[in-house]
Amino acid sequence: MQKIILVVAMLMVLNIVVAQPKQQVPIQLPTGFSSKIVANDLGRVRHIAVNSNGDLYMKLDRLVNGKGIYRLRDKNNDGVMEDTLAFGNYTGTGIAINNGYLYATSDQTIYRYKLDANQNIVNPDQPEIVVDGLINKRQHASKSITFDKEGNLYVNIGAPSNVCQEQDRQKGSPGLTPCPILENAGGIWQFSTTKTNQTLNDGVRYATGMRNALGIDWNNEVNDLYVTIHGRDMLYQYFPEMYDQKRGAELPSETFYRVKKGDDCGWPYIHWDHFQNKKILNPEYGGDGKKEGAPNAISPLVGFPGHMAPNALLIYSGNQFPAKYKHGAFIAFHGSWNRTPEPQEGFYVVFVPMKDGVPTGKWEVFADGFSGMTPVTNLSAAKHRPTGLAQGEDGSIYVSDDKAGYVWKISYNK
Repeated sequence: MQKIILVVAMLMVLNIVVAQPKQQVPIQLPTGFSSKIVANDLGRVRHIAVNSNGDLYMKLDRLVNGKGIYRLRDKNNDGVMEDTLAFGNYTGTGIAINNGYLYATSDQTIYRYKLDANQNIVNPDQPEIVVDGLINKRQHASKSITFDKEGNLYVNIGAPSNVCQEQDRQKGSPGLTPCPILENAGGIWQFSTTKTNQTLNDGVRYATGMRNALGIDWNNEVNDLYVTIHGRDMLYQYFPEMYDQKRGAELPSETFYRVKKGDDCGWPYIHWDHFQNKKILNPEYGGDGKKEGAPNAISPLVGFPGHMAPNALLIYSGNQFPAKYKHGAFIAFHGSWNRTPEPQEGFYVVFVPMKDGVPTGKWEVFADGFSGMTPVTNLSAAKHRPTGLAQGEDGSIYVSDDKAGYVWKISYNK
């Protein structure tokens, strides 16, 4: 007995967690694909990153044992990640690997950790601060990140507002013109990776008019930024004379954009209506449900049904999946909470086929069954909510869940 206690104590000191078998949570995939759970019960896992050696990094929205980043490693290449490292005493969403560094975000700061030749974190308790002081007013505060081929860093700074009213989320309160929030939020900012201790003033507002672009990725095929944006709330609740309950559940569209420097996606003045295929002027700015607005704003590539919460975006560049998936977009929908009386929707990963940076066909559900129930009538009963996406060196993709702390690895069986 003493020997067993000693072994357990040594494992705890080394911060190694022996993986325990876990019953497979069935998710539905296209023919030829399979999934495997590689992490479970790790709390609210938000975005994830996979290193070239297979290490899986997970950013947590709430601390677990006082730590906000977990790294899992398969030391003996048996397919089981049995070595766990926990570090970072802050919560947040964004995490990515670029040019020998692991980058991770809190709601106001972007940190980075140097990786050594063996892909180990150097000084996990002493990260460098890349950018600090980003706006954090709790609403839409999480910071998603990505990098271009030149190493520039892009970060989403969500708008702490529904639709930039004089009194936020108050029925009858008019929208502000111009919207002052757009000066330091509601868009994507670009920063250098050659500098540390930057502030917002050191960055460039790359694109604007985005309520909350949680899904963000760089498409290396066409060398452009792509984002998914959460649409506004309360169309039916504020304007029942224009939007009935069903339309209020379906609108506004959740959107997928190709974004170039200087682009404006139109928030807060307009929303996208995938039924009319138009940019519709928001009622707070004089709209009637049909009137178009913001003629200089760009249009999305795809408009999805409303309130499904597109939380992560991955432009697939691997070679493992069939050819139709190359350069296409995977989007993780976190799932809705406010589509009543319609059933809640989302809770799956969809795929948008693309070539040369534009869609070549309709979007389709790629991975489903995370919620464990159909339809989802009680949000609290949903077992899992897809939140993060990452691509492995072998071309597999990983999906995280912030309801029960799971991560799935999805592979194609040739």
